[in-house]
Amino acid sequence: MPLIASIPLTVVPLVAYNVLAFVLFGAGASPWTTPVMTIDLVSGASFSLLGGDLMILCALLLLFVELLKATRTGVSALTDHIFSTLVLIAYLVEFLTVREAATSVFFILMCVSLVDVVAGFSITITGARRDFGVSNGDHYR
Repeated sequence: MPLIASIPLTVVPLVAYNVLAFVLFGAGASPWTTPVMTIDLVSGASFSLLGGDLMILCALLLLFVELLKATRTGVSALTDHIFSTLVLIAYLVEFLTVREAATSVFFILMCVSLVDVVAGFSITITGARRDFGVSNGDHYR
């Protein structure tokens, strides 16, 4: 499998956040509180989807794909976990050191990356136990 397939999709929201925060909007405006879409509901209420909400929704969809990728076994799974851990570290370092990353949107994106790492390792370990037939020892009595 090519190395590019091991790049975690959770890096996409990280890059998109930085492009929006630093390149497109600069230090002045906040794209996270700007409504992207507003829908009038039958109840009379108005639903607004904010830029930050849309970013989080996209990250959750990418997390789902990452969890599907985590069900694979083999050498590529180890590479996936290493890269996912590096992405989580990048999120953490940026959150702690960059002023523009000190938002709830960025924090939730970082938590999505954490779930990717923890779930990836958990799914792989569970799959490995099943593949190797590890038992609790009851059949040896």
